[in-house]
Amino acid sequence: MENSQIVTVSALVELLQEVVEDNFVEVLVQGELANVSRPASGHCYFTLKDQKSQLRCAIFRSHLRALRFRPEEGSEVVCRGRVSIYPQRGDLQLIVEGMEPVGVGSLQLAFEQLQQKLAAEGLFDPHRKKNLPEFPQTIGVVTSATGAAIHDILTVLRRRSAGVKVLLRAVRVQGEGAAEEISAAIADLNREASADILIVGRGGGSREDLWAFNEEVVARAIAASEIPIISAVGHEVDISISDLVADLRAATPSAAAELVVQNRLDLERHLDQLVLRLGQQMKSRLLLLQSRLQGLEKRLKAPFEEIRLQRLQLQQLYLRLDQAMKAIWADCHERLAIASGRLDALSPLAVLARGYALVKQAETGALVKSFEQVEAGDRLQIQLAAGELIATVEKAAKKL
Repeated sequence: MENSQIVTVSALVELLQEVVEDNFVEVLVQGELANVSRPASGHCYFTLKDQKSQLRCAIFRSHLRALRFRPEEGSEVVCRGRVSIYPQRGDLQLIVEGMEPVGVGSLQLAFEQLQQKLAAEGLFDPHRKKNLPEFPQTIGVVTSATGAAIHDILTVLRRRSAGVKVLLRAVRVQGEGAAEEISAAIADLNREASADILIVGRGGGSREDLWAFNEEVVARAIAASEIPIISAVGHEVDISISDLVADLRAATPSAAAELVVQNRLDLERHLDQLVLRLGQQMKSRLLLLQSRLQGLEKRLKAPFEEIRLQRLQLQQLYLRLDQAMKAIWADCHERLAIASGRLDALSPLAVLARGYALVKQAETGALVKSFEQVEAGDRLQIQLAAGELIATVEKAAKKL
């Protein structure tokens, strides 16, 4: 082996690095994301793979922030970047500077990802949405000071509700930093607490132009607002994350202005209808009460006449009571006589009156019913219908 053919590992890696990085300055690679890792440094590391091969990749924090969507495990993407060799390990890797999802635009994917995330947190829940004030005195508007949105809002307010105060918080509504300005404006108006309701939005534009209202920072600012918010972004067909989080969505800025104020003519017309209905109801009520009063007057009688009638009724009741008592007395007397007759017929005194007698032992008072109960010489007490006798038994024998 000749010495001229021997190189160090570092030298070889440097040669390979030079060849690779000089020839693959920008490449587009399609594959599936795997082993996605996001350490505390803010960078993102992952593997890009297909059915046969895989390639280690890294996207640094500055480029990661520029992505419209969040790289997720299993997503099919196209990565734009440069091929490099990591000297410390001699690993071939792709330094990604841009990324697009396959089959769907990055903006649509970012929208769907954020929508799912906020829905899971309950930010779209109808129960957390606040009711709009019926007659706001001060309306806060977060939009561009030079755009068509503020012009449309002011036009509607001047036509429909004179005297309403408008508090404009001018912000950028597109481009880098616009979302942060919008969220800061919402927070500032809540701290001031001088507005009764807020309109947040802008006029129409492309999806990229409207994207500030699909940023998470704006959605969370709307959700945290203590003041009710109407979201009015773009045209009627445009739906943004702000629309979903806000307390109410308006199709356009003009529609938002119409929602927060009521036309005075409509209000006066409504009041006239209420007055007319109230008058009709009062008239009907008075007629009903008058009819009832007339009926009561017909039924009402003089007090003396009422007393006379009550006295006659009382006399009739006394008479009926006396008759009833007499009838009860006669019935009771008759029933007593019948019972007395039955009692006399069953009385032992009546039997004695017919010549019978009761015989008892003089010493014990026991009733004597048979000759076997006495012996010669026993003293007997004989009770008659009138008086009694004391006798001595001379003989006790069965009657023949």
